Amino acid sequence: MDRSRLIWRTLALMGIVVLPVLPALGTGPAHPDIPDLDDLLAEYEAGWLDLDDLRAMGLSVFATPFNVHDGLGDGPFDPAEDDVLAFGHRPTLQGNGQHLRVNGLDSQSCNECHTIVSNRSRLPTLGFGGVGGVVQNAIIMPSVIDVADSTDDRVHFQAGHEPELPMLEDGVADYSGRFANPPFLFGGGGVELLGKEMTADLQQKLQRARQAPAGTEIELDTHRVHFGTVTSLGSGEVSLEVEGIGPEDITGIEPEEVLVVRPFGRKGENFSMRDFDRGAMQFHLGIQPVEVVGEGEDEDGDGQVDEVTIAEMSVLHIFDVTNPRPVEQRRDRASARGKRTFRVIGCMSCHRAQMWTRSSSVPLAHPEVAADPEANVYLEIDLAEEAGFERNSRGGLIVPLYSDLKRHKMGPRLAETFERGGLANDEFITARLWGIADSAPYLHDGRATTLADAIESHGGEAQGARDAFLALRPAQQDDLLLFLGTLRTPRRPNEELVPLLE
Repeated sequence: MDRSRLIWRTLALMGIVVLPVLPALGTGPAHPDIPDLDDLLAEYEAGWLDLDDLRAMGLSVFATPFNVHDGLGDGPFDPAEDDVLAFGHRPTLQGNGQHLRVNGLDSQSCNECHTIVSNRSRLPTLGFGGVGGVVQNAIIMPSVIDVADSTDDRVHFQAGHEPELPMLEDGVADYSGRFANPPFLFGGGGVELLGKEMTADLQQKLQRARQAPAGTEIELDTHRVHFGTVTSLGSGEVSLEVEGIGPEDITGIEPEEVLVVRPFGRKGENFSMRDFDRGAMQFHLGIQPVEVVGEGEDEDGDGQVDEVTIAEMSVLHIFDVTNPRPVEQRRDRASARGKRTFRVIGCMSCHRAQMWTRSSSVPLAHPEVAADPEANVYLEIDLAEEAGFERNSRGGLIVPLYSDLKRHKMGPRLAETFERGGLANDEFITARLWGIADSAPYLHDGRATTLADAIESHGGEAQGARDAFLALRPAQQDDLLLFLGTLRTPRRPNEELVPLLE
């Protein structure tokens, strides 16, 4: 049998009605129904489905342009809502009922934001799971965008505006939200595995502190990254002094929730790719995941229930973590000199060339428990076999991400003006530099069109490395940039899955 029909034949044998994908023509959902997670796993264990089949289902969830019959868009605007920026009943542009663009409701599929495999090639190479251009940036929860550079004091007092945001005629379009450039998905499974192992280590140290005599101080170190200290206060109580992890103000937050490594999102908000996807489905598409709102619940009042099921989120997660990893090309003499310079001037203190995992398999869970990566695991995927990671000498993986998965203060030039977050506006998780040669534009909001511009914009904890780069001779700067040019995205990622959906 033609393997490209295996998924849909299997679904038919299981009694599942597979709808034609006609998002622009039909009067029903754009995405076909798939079985529940238990049935999928049973078929996988029995050999009816293999991992590529599950990945292809995930690609279908990722790339299908959803329509209103899938639940696209929020429900009717409700002026009684306490927070009109929150998911569910947002206002829409000209009352169109579906799209807003500013504060989400800005796409029909995940693929609309993650399309560029390489911006270095001419013409740019497109594919599934890449970065986005500036036009694809997310404009997140603003209460004011002063495009006219207003000085009208009345804007301070209009409902919905931030009274503390200064209005000055200074060439700055004052803005109280976040502006986020979409990153690529490549290598995300290795990043998730690292984050989960680091979280498990920190949770173990926390439990040791809870059981230790009062005054015992334990360093919160994992995978050679330092996140602060935990001190026993006796009787199971502890005090945390953390850096680069947790919200800006940890008062009243359980230590277990603080000590979760969250490697996804430019600020480090999400502990897994699935955790990111849950919010993205609601924010960007107005689609409510069952695992967030409950089965059979029409939380946004748009007439649709079970808009994205547990099984659909699970296969999307499988697709996410099996995206192939970026690669480092063989260096010539100039780029080898550039890598040495990159290390000598201090860039590698945060942009660590590689981190090692203990395991080669990433555990996927539902429901997920942020502080317990081993809870409710339904599948483990070997990333050496499925995503191209190299095994290390200890049985785990080498993850050449050029990051430490920790947040750092980056100075006032890069600071955001977000009024609603629990994370400091001047802090960002260390950018993963693998694939950087292909992933322009740069920085969290895409403001830097070249790597040299991105380096020059660094401040805060990176000020010393930035100044050292600018002090280099031009030839040394060129060598360092040539080294960064060896950090490439994978070629033709995920193309092997396309025939499975044709």
